[in-house]
Amino acid sequence: MIAVRTVSATECNRHFSKILRDVCAGETVIVTLRGKPVAEIRSANRTVADREAAKQALFTRLCSQPVLNLPRIRRDELYDD
Repeated sequence: MIAVRTVSATECNRHFSKILRDVCAGETVIVTLRGKPVAEIRSANRTVADREAAKQALFTRLCSQPVLNLPRIRRDELYDD
């Protein structure tokens, strides 16, 4: 289990070096701005098992969402003339 900690943007700014050391040690840090999560700092050296677990969680989430039958949009409709 990965340890998760929440810090404010101000605290993150003041203690960034320590937060990076904690992240290198395996901790995940959620940064909040005015009480709302805005960023997640985690190790870039994740294992293959971690990536596969994250991919499986994403697929599970996507499969549980309803299908939206939206009309097809052409490329030229995306841009203003």
